[in-house]
Amino acid sequence: MIHHDHATSGICRARAAIYRKIGLADGGLQGPVYPLPLRGAEVRGSSTTHHPCGRVMDTLTPQQRSERMARIRSRDTKPELILRKLVHGMGYRYRLNRRDVVGNPDLAFIGRRKALFLHGCFWHRHDCPAGRRVPKSRLDFWEEKFSKNVERDALVSEQLRKAGWRLLVVWECQLRDLTKVARKIRKFLDA
Repeated sequence: MIHHDHATSGICRARAAIYRKIGLADGGLQGPVYPLPLRGAEVRGSSTTHHPCGRVMDTLTPQQRSERMARIRSRDTKPELILRKLVHGMGYRYRLNRRDVVGNPDLAFIGRRKALFLHGCFWHRHDCPAGRRVPKSRLDFWEEKFSKNVERDALVSEQLRKAGWRLLVVWECQLRDLTKVARKIRKFLDA
């Protein structure tokens, strides 16, 4: 962690002016409001850098960012393949991503009128470390995207129940304990 005295270092005169205006001439803090790397320093393992004001900037061009985001698959992901192999190994047969079922469940058990969704903790905001992680840049965009995902999940859940379906959500982090997940799925499907 790097400590700066923002009011005197000249890194961000605007921030220092605001501190002076509200009566905190020295910044009122020991170090920065939050840890900042040196000006323009790249954060290890990240494609973002910090602006001298503390704003996080994307170092990728829009085209590079688009290519990276396009690599994030929505079907046939590693967690989904693990779940499908588990369910198939338990003797259950299912249909994948059925468009005629509300919400396109990852696994649809048509005869049982049951749907199984595998939610990624990050994308669907699970209450685990991965789900609480927030991107460093474009916070407004991400907050809106996450809230829409959560709203859509609730809407799909409600619509499925109204249509007479039951659903089970398996979170990506739960796949660490396949025995527990298998028990949960068996209980859900055999009920």
